Amino acid sequence: MNASLAARLDRVAARFAAKPAVHSLSLAAAQPSTGFTWEFGEARRPYFIASITKLATVAMVMQLRDEGALTLDTRAADLIGEDVMRGLNVRDGRDLGPAVTVRELLTQTSGIPDYFEQRRPDGGTFLADVLREDGAWTFEDYLAMARSLPSRFAPSAPGRAHYCDTNYQLLGRIVETATAGGFERALRRRVLEPLALQDTWLFTPDTLDRYDEVAPVFHGRNAIRIPKAIASFAPDGALVSTAADQIRLLRAFLGGELFPAAYLAEMTAHWNPVFSRLEPIEYGMGVMRFALPRWQSPLAPAPAMIGHSGAFGSVLYHVPDLDLYLAGTVNQMRPRSLPYPLLLRLAGQFGRRAPVA
Repeated sequence: MNASLAARLDRVAARFAAKPAVHSLSLAAAQPSTGFTWEFGEARRPYFIASITKLATVAMVMQLRDEGALTLDTRAADLIGEDVMRGLNVRDGRDLGPAVTVRELLTQTSGIPDYFEQRRPDGGTFLADVLREDGAWTFEDYLAMARSLPSRFAPSAPGRAHYCDTNYQLLGRIVETATAGGFERALRRRVLEPLALQDTWLFTPDTLDRYDEVAPVFHGRNAIRIPKAIASFAPDGALVSTAADQIRLLRAFLGGELFPAAYLAEMTAHWNPVFSRLEPIEYGMGVMRFALPRWQSPLAPAPAMIGHSGAFGSVLYHVPDLDLYLAGTVNQMRPRSLPYPLLLRLAGQFGRRAPVA
């Protein structure tokens, strides 16, 4: 049974790896209820997980909540200062930035502009600038970029949410301030070491010389080389990991090893679209849900997946209906949707008996 399933997964992955847009592929799967595990491609090679880093940041915020250092409704300004939050959400001449709460940062409902992909008045974006020329930026730089952009909406505006990396830069600063030892130290002591994630580390200015140890990332046909930029993304996108370590992280995240499991009910109770209403990615409280609507899967409903994705083609999801964990990367930035059909095809092999067509 396991050999047959592994062979089917191999065929699905090999077919996907042959696509012109796919230059390298790292995949892993685990089904704890059956003990089944599977790897494909460069599964042991470390890769940039990009925004999946946010799961580690969320875990630390939830730890601080459990320790009484904050609540979900604590104003970020009370934790990192009024000056930090001023000017980050200005609506009709009113500065709403100081009113933004931890909850609104976690759920992408703060209305704060996204420094990473939101368009400037000149039509450009920070991401486009980075892809043209590598550079290093600071937390203060990101806030300045956000303040130069229009607010998306008022905090907690009904029915409004938008994916925003600025939110997670702010959450990273909250972790730093509350732990008084820097983000990297907190990450190591609170997440990496307790879970024995020996192949996971934060890419920082001190580890620039390790860039070539990590699988290359492509933007279309071209490999990108932006070590300084990645090293600047700490809380919202600078972790390096392997597919196996990623599965370990998500199992711990969802299993109550990092923070009280009781928090998960609230974190997954409500989902908002954060890109466009046509993209099947929604955001809860620090976690994503990939749920294909029935009209996009008319013959059979696709199972919902909970976890996170990253801009470099990285994915990390749990399929509750199958007790299945899927992790890996296509190391490709465009199209952003590239890994999702693969996730569905892989998940579809569980419970199948017939060979892949």
